[in-house]
Amino acid sequence: MSSADTAAHRTREVHFASRGSSYFDVLLAVFCVVLVVSNIAATKGTQFFSGDVSIGPVQILPVFSDGGAVLFPLAYIIGDVISEVYGLRAARRAILVGFGTAILTFLTFLAVMKLPSAEFYENQAAFESVVWSGGQIVAASLVAYVVGQFLNSYVLVRMKARSAEPGLWRRLAGSTGVGEAADTFIFCAIAASAIGITTGGQFLNYVVVGFVFKCAVELLVMPVTMLVIRILKQREPSYWS
Repeated sequence: MSSADTAAHRTREVHFASRGSSYFDVLLAVFCVVLVVSNIAATKGTQFFSGDVSIGPVQILPVFSDGGAVLFPLAYIIGDVISEVYGLRAARRAILVGFGTAILTFLTFLAVMKLPSAEFYENQAAFESVVWSGGQIVAASLVAYVVGQFLNSYVLVRMKARSAEPGLWRRLAGSTGVGEAADTFIFCAIAASAIGITTGGQFLNYVVVGFVFKCAVELLVMPVTMLVIRILKQREPSYWS
């Protein structure tokens, strides 16, 4: 069999790398940091544009979101990389470790909140407000994150089982759409009141904007995601073995 035939045959097989490498460790660490930082940032509700424009029950303007949208799409991008290169078991491990770090973060803030304040410290009320709203945000994030990430990884790996190496962009786009739809709706449903979303129109705005923004970010950086995946597949000695 020629080298060209061998390469073609390898692309028709489903491959995954072993997660026992330094590359996986780095991806896992960044994944957990992104989740923790996003949970903290999500305690701030954000609003863009002025005016009061509605189409039927949906409030179009102003546009509502939260601070977590700044970084959280990166969690799905890293999740895609892990699922594609290392498989569903590795993705599951990353999801569970991220789940644990998010809970640990909230429990730490809760313990700090209960500590006696110094006489010169004047921000206890503000700190408690952020922590308690953060508790609702953490609950929303954890439920949405577990469901969304598992769906994202499952869909990607199942699509890869059918197509093997070809069709990477379709796997990334398809898994993102499914995962982000579930994640955004669940998160918004639980977290809306914590950031001040009170009406049905605002809620629909919050869900639609969050879903479109997250998917848009992932689609825009998809060439970079594919490049990272390609490099990892080349550098992970166990991927093609």
